[in-house]
Amino acid sequence: MGGRLMEQAELASAYEQFFAKECLAMDHDQFVKKVRVEAGLDSQVQALSAIQAVLEILREHMAGREPHHLAAQLPQGIAAFLSPLENADARGERFALDEFYERIAQKAGIDVAEAERRARAVVEVLTEAVSEGEMRDVRGHFPKEYQQLFGVSVP
Repeated sequence: MGGRLMEQAELASAYEQFFAKECLAMDHDQFVKKVRVEAGLDSQVQALSAIQAVLEILREHMAGREPHHLAAQLPQGIAAFLSPLENADARGERFALDEFYERIAQKAGIDVAEAERRARAVVEVLTEAVSEGEMRDVRGHFPKEYQQLFGVSVP
């Protein structure tokens, strides 16, 4: 009997954590505003452009269904930038961190230093918006040199 009560308590705790996360999830406007503030941008349009560029390039790097898993925890308008590539089971494209920033710069029509600043802001807000486990899964798709982007201390 004690084991059953323990299982019920663990299940109740899991549900509480799930619904607490759901209640704390950012909506579209909050996400965009946080990126605008973090990146020091002048407008929501610039923030949306940064979000789109960063998420689309992240998506290109991630393999399989991971972009879908990440999108499931984001507001609909933000999640759309992670819509799967033609072959959702394909391996992610591999490129160095410098190229990651260069691709963002090209996509957003900005210089590389600005792309890096905006990418850091988007990833910081992304980290706040999704579960810790999901961000751990996302980071697992990237080599160590990306740790600085994800706010992980590099030894």
